[in-house]
Amino acid sequence: MPILSADVIARYYRLKGEEVLFVSGSDEHGTPIEVEAIRQNTSPKELTDRNHEIVSHLFERWAISFDNYSRTESEVHKEFVRSIMLKIEENGYIFTREDELPYCERCQRFLPDRFVEGTCPYCSYERARGDQCEQCGRLLEPTKLIEPRCAVCGRKPTIKTAKHWYFNMPKFTDKLMAYIEGNERLPENARNFSLNLLKEGLKPRPITRDNKWGIPAPFKGAEDKTIYVWFEAVLGYISATIEYFKRHGDGDRWRDYWFDKNTKTLYFIGKDNIPFHTLILPALLMATHEDYNLPWNVCTNEWLIFAGQKSSKSRKIGIWIDEALDMFPADYWRYTLIAIRPETKDSDFTWKIFIEKVNADLNDTLGNFIHRTLKFINTYFNGEVPAPMNLDSTDEATLRIIYEKVKVVSELLENCQLQAALKEAIDLSRIGNRYLNEKRPWETIKSSPQTAANTLYVSVQVVKALSIILEPFIPITMRKLREMLNVPERISWDDAYKPLPQGHRIGKAEPLFTKINVSEEDLQRMLEEKREEHEKISYEEFSKVDIRVGKVVEAERVAGSQNLLKLVIDVGDSLKTCISGIAKHYKPEDLKGKYIAVVVNLKPRRVFGIDSEVMILAAEDGDNLTLIVPESPIRPGSKVR
Repeated sequence: MPILSADVIARYYRLKGEEVLFVSGSDEHGTPIEVEAIRQNTSPKELTDRNHEIVSHLFERWAISFDNYSRTESEVHKEFVRSIMLKIEENGYIFTREDELPYCERCQRFLPDRFVEGTCPYCSYERARGDQCEQCGRLLEPTKLIEPRCAVCGRKPTIKTAKHWYFNMPKFTDKLMAYIEGNERLPENARNFSLNLLKEGLKPRPITRDNKWGIPAPFKGAEDKTIYVWFEAVLGYISATIEYFKRHGDGDRWRDYWFDKNTKTLYFIGKDNIPFHTLILPALLMATHEDYNLPWNVCTNEWLIFAGQKSSKSRKIGIWIDEALDMFPADYWRYTLIAIRPETKDSDFTWKIFIEKVNADLNDTLGNFIHRTLKFINTYFNGEVPAPMNLDSTDEATLRIIYEKVKVVSELLENCQLQAALKEAIDLSRIGNRYLNEKRPWETIKSSPQTAANTLYVSVQVVKALSIILEPFIPITMRKLREMLNVPERISWDDAYKPLPQGHRIGKAEPLFTKINVSEEDLQRMLEEKREEHEKISYEEFSKVDIRVGKVVEAERVAGSQNLLKLVIDVGDSLKTCISGIAKHYKPEDLKGKYIAVVVNLKPRRVFGIDSEVMILAAEDGDNLTLIVPESPIRPGSKVR
């Protein structure tokens, strides 16, 4: 929702002629990635490389118009973050202290952030994470969780002492209070939440973590630490700007966007990310002692839930953005999501709402008006905009409404009221439909051709305006519409006020939308069937998997990892290396000489700097894991059928 909202605003300001740079990126560091990589038995780098490509492609299919969709693994980002951290340390806002932190004896690691889960001490949410509760939004510390547990193995951690580097947030309380209170553009939820945190009292925040995956901390003595993801990810807006201009050969131009006071920076986030954008990012920028532009507005949405339930991938509640595009065009989803955007309170997506938005709004109202107008011009006026003459009061009033609606939509978008702006835009097509129905050009063309000409002249001006003011919301369809109108692709917002001249030739009218003629139940069933189909593989695909009996020749721990073992396996015709995340279940000495099942026809992948050539098979039941072994020893290389 935040990325789609940001795209709408970026497209709007481009139409207004503003110099816009729309940036974001894949947030690739921190414990969530490391935990998932462990679960998938892969390296964080391989996981993030793969997912960044997938997500980038999906955003293109959703028509998200990024100028630079970067990633926190970018060398530009890592270099910028380390330089900022050293500057903040030099300015005296970073200190060290010994901390008591949860430690998992089984996994043999400290448990920062999402490596530890438990009950929130504020709202009693049972799945709060060590850095933040997603239920109430409070920033947390791992040791404050009630009944904590390791996110990997589920065990209760012990407490151990470790040295960490801290950012002195309380030093910026007064400046942050002045910034929040003085920023009238902040939405009420962002303002109130931030002020409450300030009034409760800010605490120093640990800026380092014991993770292996992340940006290495640049501080002396912190060589085994990484930067806490939320202290580096928010700096990604700046590094993505730097990267963009470096790529375009204008290395210093980024400063215009971050220091020129005529520049406005807008952020689009979910409500759980409020403190990171209204408090942590401004405090970091203040701590540099440079005059960075602070967030001009932080447009914050509430939760979008699915049929009364919070979305959950593990419980298969919700619709993922790749699944959505497999079912319907991107603009159907863009329109519906903005139409129900949770701006001041949570909103609920249901299939019923989706069907209503597509059928009633897009097809019956917008599409119907546009198609009728263009079809009449094709049929009665040889595809040319007719010449107006002696317009009556209804004609003149309708032309004035175009001007008024365009102005209102503009004002609402500049106030980040996207839902209301879209409602006003689509209402213009309702007015157009009522106007057509009242003027009845299919009848007046016989009795008063000039009256019909006036009606179609006015109607096509409404269509032209719609093709521009709906561009930020449903750009793919509006591009098709402008092709039918035969207007230049390069347009501006002010073109919505400019009429198509008489004699302007339009193209052939084609329907822009297709009605959804299936029930809510059918749509949900379609979604579930697609998921099941994606999870299935064909007999032909499975037959390509080559499983052999292997004999473990050597086994040892992987340096720097608590979960990985390096195995050398005899698979009959050769020895193969396997990197496997089974260290908490098997000791190296227990594996030597063991016969196991091995998948041998895999492309090697690099895990912790080692090429893993094969995979071993195991069964898992909760915390229990056991290798798949033959009933009795059999020659290595024997094929498993």
